[in-house]
Amino acid sequence: MAAPEFRLDGEVVVVVGASRGIGAAVALACAQAGAREVVLLGRDPAALVPVGHDVEVWGARATSIGCDVTTKASIEVAFARMERADVVVYNAGVNQPEPFLEVEVETLDRLIAVNLRGAFLVAQAAVAKMLEGGRGGTIVTISSQMGHVGAARRTAYCATKHAVEGLTKALAVEHAADGIRAVTIAPTFVRTAMTAPQLDDPETGPALLSQIPQGRFGTPEEVAAAVVFVASPAAALMTGTSLVLDGGWTAR
Repeated sequence: MAAPEFRLDGEVVVVVGASRGIGAAVALACAQAGAREVVLLGRDPAALVPVGHDVEVWGARATSIGCDVTTKASIEVAFARMERADVVVYNAGVNQPEPFLEVEVETLDRLIAVNLRGAFLVAQAAVAKMLEGGRGGTIVTISSQMGHVGAARRTAYCATKHAVEGLTKALAVEHAADGIRAVTIAPTFVRTAMTAPQLDDPETGPALLSQIPQGRFGTPEEVAAAVVFVASPAAALMTGTSLVLDGGWTAR
């Protein structure tokens, strides 16, 4: 039996939160894997331009669209501009670590709005587009190891990521017959320009690192590689589950 394809040849891939870090790496990896078009969504269209240039180096068409994931109308307008959506990757996310008793309702609402509500609304728009095309597709949500465990100072974040895991399971069951798969990628702490100050902090960094058996943080490219696998025919039987990239954090 021939080996399954770890490719995205001819696919239209939508990356939400594509301007930097993991999102930018996912966009580039999908182009390298043969995607015909990579649609880049983000709050600031100008910030998407450099990513689009990198995508086009690999022969894929890049389309940049401004989108606010906390607003349903903005999401609907963005998806209406798309010819089709074969793979949709939700990478938007925020966090604000702080003690449980200090979490303000405004902080809770902000994390829910971006991490959960945005993921839910994008998934709705993605499913509608996939059903319209009759081709099925794959919805990949960048979750977190914190969607599988708990951690001090991360109650609001853990709550939203656990919810995303539940959303993914239910979505996968409801639309399996339509040829639509739903999977989460759950990484450990990943080094990006945004997380570097925290990971390089002389107290916080070593404390976090001590909980990762492999003894290192992740990279955006490792997460992007997992996205390509999950979205490819090689993972055709995978749905309603999570691919955990945590260096062993949740195995303890």
